[in-house]
Amino acid sequence: MAATPPLVPSPLPRRWVVMLGLAVACGLAALALGALTLLVLGCPRWGLRRWSAARSRFMARTEKPLFRIAYSLYAKTRLGYLFHKKLLKRTRELYPTGHSIVCPMIINGLKILPVPILSDNYSYLIIDVASSLAVAIDPADPEVIQSCLEEEGASLAAILTTHKHWDHSGGNKVLKKIHKTCRIYGSTTDNIPALTDPIMDKETIEVGNLRFQALFTPGHTVGHMIYVLDGEPYNSPACLFSGDLVFLSGCGRIFEGSASLMLSSLDVVGTLGDETLLWPGHEYAQDNLMFAASVEPNNSAIFTKLEWVLQQRHLNQCTCPSTIGEEKEYNPFLRTHSTILHDALGVEREPSEDLTLFRSRVLQEVRKRKEIFNCR
Repeated sequence: MAATPPLVPSPLPRRWVVMLGLAVACGLAALALGALTLLVLGCPRWGLRRWSAARSRFMARTEKPLFRIAYSLYAKTRLGYLFHKKLLKRTRELYPTGHSIVCPMIINGLKILPVPILSDNYSYLIIDVASSLAVAIDPADPEVIQSCLEEEGASLAAILTTHKHWDHSGGNKVLKKIHKTCRIYGSTTDNIPALTDPIMDKETIEVGNLRFQALFTPGHTVGHMIYVLDGEPYNSPACLFSGDLVFLSGCGRIFEGSASLMLSSLDVVGTLGDETLLWPGHEYAQDNLMFAASVEPNNSAIFTKLEWVLQQRHLNQCTCPSTIGEEKEYNPFLRTHSTILHDALGVEREPSEDLTLFRSRVLQEVRKRKEIFNCR
């Protein structure tokens, strides 16, 4: 009797394979969308602290496929904007007067007003008092910004956008409709909403006596920009509006770049004068300093600043600005050149290793530890 030939499964038709692939992709997208919903809206039965902790743990997993899908939906589609609008509504209810108590800084006709929005963001209004012209930095909540402008009796002449994320750019279109002559500045590589004036590295922006220099600092996003206000016309220190590049004792996550790219951007901050005032995009000071203390437990500058920050946050007070000089003492992301930090991390430079590559490796190690710290 002839042997029965082995059964060989016939290949699936190509259209079935395509349909199966689409089904898997749709399933992953649905999971990502659910994760993004949790990330942005939270669960109504959760307390704010539990929701914030869950968001931090999710955001720390930047290399996970699910996160990358959710991030793409947030950063590159209209879904992100819709979620942003939902989040604005919720946080206005949670914080009717803002997440922190702020005080404007007034120096010789220059007024800088931090505007607390969402759960921990800061927008800024910079006002030339003599002309009542105002420049807004990252005005993601147009309703709150418009209210501040009306209260100050100022005219919005320009919006400087650090990057495309909706919690920084989400108010551009609405404010442009209200203020027809307002110019909106930002990088073309970052797809800034309602952009009217694309800018390049080291370009100058002038609004009355207000003079800013834009600096290209990719890493957090591919087109991230920071803005340095020249203090000379007001006999004031320069002011850095850093978006999500650098915070008090911290730096932004590397969503769209490498450690070496982020290092080059942080080095731009390091070239600014020590007296430069740092106005960051988020209220992360307490958590950042607690992390810094865990990395450099013998750094007294960290604990001195942390003691002050704890007092401020106990009273729900804003913690900005700091200075670049201070940041160089306690911000681990600006201390990648420090042998003290190297020893604390237990990293050593190889004999033939390029210094910049070594510092990139140090930055990567600090960033990794910060993400683990966020997941604690």
